[in-house]
Amino acid sequence: MTDDVRTLAWAYLSRVAEPPCGEIAELVGEVGPIEASYRIAAGEISDELRERTAARRDIQAAEADLDLLERRGGRLITPDHDEWPTLAFAAFGGAAVRDRQQGRSPLALWAVGPARLDEVAERSAAIVGTRACSSYGEHVAADLAAGLAEQEVTVVSGGAYGIDGVAHRATLSVEGETVAVLAGGIDILYPAGHSSLLHRISNSGLLLTEYPPGVRPARHRFLIRNRLVAALGAATVVVEAGVRSGAANTAAWARALGRVVCAVPGPVTSASSTGCHILLRNGAELVTRAEEVVELVGRAGEFADEAPRPTGPLDGLSDAEKQVYEALPGRGTRSADEIAVASGLPPTAVLGPLAMLEIAGLARREDGCWKLVRKPA
Repeated sequence: MTDDVRTLAWAYLSRVAEPPCGEIAELVGEVGPIEASYRIAAGEISDELRERTAARRDIQAAEADLDLLERRGGRLITPDHDEWPTLAFAAFGGAAVRDRQQGRSPLALWAVGPARLDEVAERSAAIVGTRACSSYGEHVAADLAAGLAEQEVTVVSGGAYGIDGVAHRATLSVEGETVAVLAGGIDILYPAGHSSLLHRISNSGLLLTEYPPGVRPARHRFLIRNRLVAALGAATVVVEAGVRSGAANTAAWARALGRVVCAVPGPVTSASSTGCHILLRNGAELVTRAEEVVELVGRAGEFADEAPRPTGPLDGLSDAEKQVYEALPGRGTRSADEIAVASGLPPTAVLGPLAMLEIAGLARREDGCWKLVRKPA
């Protein structure tokens, strides 16, 4: 019975003021959620908090909200819950975010999906970017998301059109785990064109929001939501972004929270990559493939494999062998003495390299002289 009352109290507090509300968080810290809800409902609070809660104090929708959540197979995750990502949200206590008006930990989170939030935050990366993404941005975002998912990294994003949607879909395509953080109530799947995608996410991953049911998404809520996307990812990867964009805002939150900020470079002529290039100039990590992100968010000692490089016939040669090879004529033959003059090596020092070049199939001896053997391209 006490647990039910406690959950109702958290649900009431979630709606009574626009989140995040530092005054409510402080009151809960002092007296607990049940007593805090009683005091707020009765108006027995400070003048500042009374003003913050005046418009919604008398709305008693907690029971209905929880009933709706239960019908959708969801749950209310609160700080006294074992699923609460305590370590991830501890970053909200840092000076860089504490001074920001919206730099507070969420009071409670409405969630639908089988993934556990505390486990999600242990090994995750946020992938964000512009809604008006290019085909290049789509390709890179899909490659990054699928690559991360295949290495058991949860992909966090905002469920929006563009890069967000591409990242979610690519993760689902390889049966990976993805989290969509919403800017409205759990019952309002926005954008409407992504309702099917968001349903799929809720079936295997997690839909998450700090807003109670019925709250419509709004511009300021997207910007506030971005801090949760940043907090839940050990790194935030910006694939494409304008100078002023939601993705750039998420990157700013990530930096303030002490998270790694990564950016994907793009064409210098592309307005969609301008924000990424600014981030890179300001110290963001340049990433081009999933393995590089895993190196940043993975376990200790988990490093990216060396990127494959083009190989050529001269790669395994010593410096002396390369000098001798370059001294061979493009056409015709040269004697060992002539090769010594052309290479700058002593005559006695060219015979060993010539023999090695012959074994490698790069040179051939004819009538006491040497000629170049050209390898097919």
